[in-house]
Amino acid sequence: MPDRPGLSDSRMVLEIAGLSKSFGSVRAADNILLAVREGEALGIIGPNGAGKSSLFNLITGDLVPDAGEIRLNGRDVTRMPPHRRCKLGIARSYQIPHPFENLTVFENLLVGAAFGQDKHERDVADLCGQVLERTGLLHRANIPAGSLTLLERKRLELARALATGPQVLLLDEIAGGLTEAEIADLVATIREINASGTTIVWIEHVVAALLAVVTRLIVLNFGSKIAEGEPQAVMNSKEVRDIYTGIEA
Repeated sequence: MPDRPGLSDSRMVLEIAGLSKSFGSVRAADNILLAVREGEALGIIGPNGAGKSSLFNLITGDLVPDAGEIRLNGRDVTRMPPHRRCKLGIARSYQIPHPFENLTVFENLLVGAAFGQDKHERDVADLCGQVLERTGLLHRANIPAGSLTLLERKRLELARALATGPQVLLLDEIAGGLTEAEIADLVATIREINASGTTIVWIEHVVAALLAVVTRLIVLNFGSKIAEGEPQAVMNSKEVRDIYTGIEA
């Protein structure tokens, strides 16, 4: 895999070993082994039901694994509740945005920043303004979040996650449902976030958007990792093409 400048010397910020989770006979995660370097942009693809969102839920603590270990900066967080993982530096966006609709956009960020960083609202107000500017929402700061467009709700999901001050940012299908022009704007924002030093792990069905950002790609199927490597090489592999038969990347 070609490295970004300096990335080859980076430490591992997120490490997953032997991670497994079953729901009855369904294996959502099957002995997953994964290591993500500080500052990396990693993409994850796979068909519906492959276990992608389940993997995120395990990383964030929304699901408890049956086996395996999750480490953040070398610290075992496998049994920690989600709020503690957030304060240690793991944040995520959700595929379907669920803002606090009756709060303003700015107030949505205040909630995320204050609870995510365990600080008083007055101490994170300036940060929230910076994040809104960074994500293209500053001009919408004082309107109720329930009045936002889909793109703006997606950006708010991203902004709330950023407001927690993450080391690792998990993005779940953030480009879904957007137009080509909207996706291009979103890709530019995500590139800037990664370039500033935030580690990104991105699940996405809009593969073109993913390939415009990530430097490594992982493919999941039936809870197992079946391919990993340089993005275009992975997409050209026979095994991945067989999974996506008839779907043009």
